[in-house]
Amino acid sequence: MPEEPCQCPDCQRFYREHDRLIRENPTLRQQQELNWAALQSFRTLAGRVMEELQKQQEAAESAANSANPAPAVSAAGAGANQSSDQAAEPDAVQQAMADLENINAHLFSIEALMERIFDVRVPEEVEQKFREVAGELAPDPLNADRLRLNRLLHQTPDLPG
Repeated sequence: MPEEPCQCPDCQRFYREHDRLIRENPTLRQQQELNWAALQSFRTLAGRVMEELQKQQEAAESAANSANPAPAVSAAGAGANQSSDQAAEPDAVQQAMADLENINAHLFSIEALMERIFDVRVPEEVEQKFREVAGELAPDPLNADRLRLNRLLHQTPDLPG
């Protein structure tokens, strides 16, 4: 017996997006292009954010080095708590930058694998089968027949026309 789909808001949003992507891209070619574009946009955005974080970090290090070229030995005890508090935030940013670097490496690997997907071409009759199955998997929620069925199931009156 199959499990019931999760009803939490995140899962429901995922199901709606999943179905929308099938409805709006019901062919193999459209799915290939959609996935390629999603991968590329993810790589572009993550790469740009990583570049911006690196620039900010370099600017902060440069400013810190020019403001305090040589820390005084006598001030080390008094400022220890302050510097450890300030170090926590850069550590989080450093970790995020390392994570983004790993994400980009994984996305690059996925890109190399996905290039093989574009080698596949199917005849129009197979694309038509994709369209048929897409309609079964993710029917249009605003389809008139589906709206009538929903009203019957929920015993709600028809909207005034």
